[in-house]
Amino acid sequence: MQKANTPTLAGYVVTAVLAGLLTGCGMLTAQQGGGEKQPVAKEKQAVELANSADSAEPASTGDGGDSETGGQAGAPAEQGTVIAGREVKAGGADLTVEITGLKRQGRLSTLTFTVTNKGDTRWEMSSNMGDTPAGLGLTVAGISLVDPVNGKRYTVARTGTPPTKAKCLCSDYDVWTEPGEVLPLHATFAAPPPDVTKINVDLKVLGVFTDVPIS
Repeated sequence: MQKANTPTLAGYVVTAVLAGLLTGCGMLTAQQGGGEKQPVAKEKQAVELANSADSAEPASTGDGGDSETGGQAGAPAEQGTVIAGREVKAGGADLTVEITGLKRQGRLSTLTFTVTNKGDTRWEMSSNMGDTPAGLGLTVAGISLVDPVNGKRYTVARTGTPPTKAKCLCSDYDVWTEPGEVLPLHATFAAPPPDVTKINVDLKVLGVFTDVPIS
């Protein structure tokens, strides 16, 4: 699988983390054995990023000609020890999903996870984990962290103007994941309050992982 070059994260500093307004209650349905339905208030959350004075402009990922794929504005995070995992059937492929870290870093938190194709059929990922309306289809911009206690959903940090110039602080990927391939992925969010020590991780087509510890 060929990956696009990714700029380093050092050129970015957080200038604002906008708290979401709770605009109404919805239901988050657990997928792939992720547990029971949980009430979650819909939340709008955005993180604006700016370049430091001595850094270069962020480079676009991909060839820049497909607005669906958008791009990513963050360096790949290091994978850690597995803290949650599950066997998943998605798109006819047998997958193993493992969350390898959810770390709080100041006002941000970074999720790392891997998807391994354990079967003999390649997985057509398409835009199943992305945010196509924002021009971030072939990324994990569509996943989220869900705090059922405080009724908040944290979306992936992003910058730029959708749909053609949007970038996310997250991984992008190819359409296909081949048998035997291990796909390392990451995404950055606004950090939950310090008293929140566990949170649900909604990986869309890969299911909801409940009570994932935040370190």
